[in-house]
Amino acid sequence: MTATRSELVAAARQSIRKGSKSFAAASRLFDRSTRERVWLLYAWCRACDDIADNQDHGYASVPGASRLDPEARLATIRTLTELAIAGEETGNMAFDALAQLLREVPLTRAMIEDVIAGFALDAAEWRPRSEADMLRYCYHVAGAVGVLMAAVMGVSPDDDDTLDRACDLGIAFQLANIVRDVWEDDAAGRCYLPVEWLAEADIPPGEVTKPHYRHALVPMVARACELARGYEASARVGAARLAFRQRWAVLSAANIYGGIARKVEALGAHAWDHRVTTTRPEKLGMLLKAFGEARSAPAPAANPALSRRELAALARS
Repeated sequence: MTATRSELVAAARQSIRKGSKSFAAASRLFDRSTRERVWLLYAWCRACDDIADNQDHGYASVPGASRLDPEARLATIRTLTELAIAGEETGNMAFDALAQLLREVPLTRAMIEDVIAGFALDAAEWRPRSEADMLRYCYHVAGAVGVLMAAVMGVSPDDDDTLDRACDLGIAFQLANIVRDVWEDDAAGRCYLPVEWLAEADIPPGEVTKPHYRHALVPMVARACELARGYEASARVGAARLAFRQRWAVLSAANIYGGIARKVEALGAHAWDHRVTTTRPEKLGMLLKAFGEARSAPAPAANPALSRRELAALARS
């Protein structure tokens, strides 16, 4: 039986509540139409991520899914997404949510494929060798999602500069995730800090979380956080072009995720004693701060040296 739009929205709302409290909080600031479309987009992204990583909303493993190897999981993502793009029922609420979204918003195939390319990198167990490689990864797994978000908020597919800046915010978010999740990623056999950075710090491959290398990680965290600040500043310029409630929501998310990066940087070698989060009162403060920021002009900021179009060119070279 085909799910109705209201059923798809309800399922997507549950997904975002379970998968991202920070994103769920920021999404409440959108007008109803935008909010529901953001939930539909999140549901598809979350489902793809869970299939790729054999997880349930980023946490517990999905029983039975371990039988599929990474390439088979990627094939599942591609097949279900293709059905959604064709407007066919998939039998999966999250992919049907994408199909519904495509009926309402002019998302391009290239935008969707740029997101799937991030899952392909993970399936290939790809690791960044250089800073540019790390930023390319951030582009596919988060910056490309920012582009889709901008389209959901009404940004034209032809408005390259605003889409670039929307992508920049996703990249800033992913850099925050990378520095926060060093220990968790290592436990899963992954490392998204560039190999060249680790070599400069004399940290051997596979030993990034050894206690005696903690202090050597601190300058790397500062370096990544400095990159994140540049991308976030660029994104704030783009956010100023959105409607007020959209601008408020985007700036709230920027404050929340930026706050995570700032906490990790401030904690230094103790950043991985416990998973860094923002508390409910802190989130409320960041929402209020974003309200004021949304009513003011942002500070001028140039596009980063490697923004969406440059990173897309690197990915295709």
